[in-house]
Amino acid sequence: MRSASADLKEACVEAAHQVISEQGLEQLSLREIARRLKVSHQAPYKHFPSRDHLLAEVIRRSFQRFAQHLDARPKQTVAHEDLSELGRAYLEFALRHPLEYRLMFGTPWPSVTEHPELLREARHSFRLLLEAIRRLRAGTAATEKDIELDALYVWTAMHGVASALNSDVLPKLELLPETLAQAVPHAMARVSAALGVPEDVRLPIELGGAPLR
Repeated sequence: MRSASADLKEACVEAAHQVISEQGLEQLSLREIARRLKVSHQAPYKHFPSRDHLLAEVIRRSFQRFAQHLDARPKQTVAHEDLSELGRAYLEFALRHPLEYRLMFGTPWPSVTEHPELLREARHSFRLLLEAIRRLRAGTAATEKDIELDALYVWTAMHGVASALNSDVLPKLELLPETLAQAVPHAMARVSAALGVPEDVRLPIELGGAPLR
């Protein structure tokens, strides 16, 4: 059974999510957390010495859930198929959890020297991509720098697609419905081509049994 102290810590993190979601990051404060939880103003300080400590924990958990989602993808024995699954899982998380995605990639981080656990979780999620690229480049003359550059290319490409799909801009561009329907498969095909995956073995990227929109 969890202690009351542990319950308060979890409640603070949950309340922080609510504040950011409803009012924006600028409204996050320990005083606001205390008000929402109906506890004394000093109570949250028992677990989080400052607002930055609370924010670092929120972002850390977002990266942790992100990495868990990526790692839970259906593993494939063929390297390019596994990389496609990783891309699908990336976009799936971004679209289903836009707040967490925004916290990870669109929020200024607290100092990582004071919050090394946040940096550790972020690096873990990137290592999953590096491992997939290493498998894809196994048996080639690719150097570690080549692998890292490929991983950065894939990551930034997926980030661009996810950010566009999560934005308010895309629906206002008056694009053809078929253009929107093919946006993700087209982007993924271009990424596969850049990585040298043969066209006849590229996989469609789907979310929940239907192409990503």
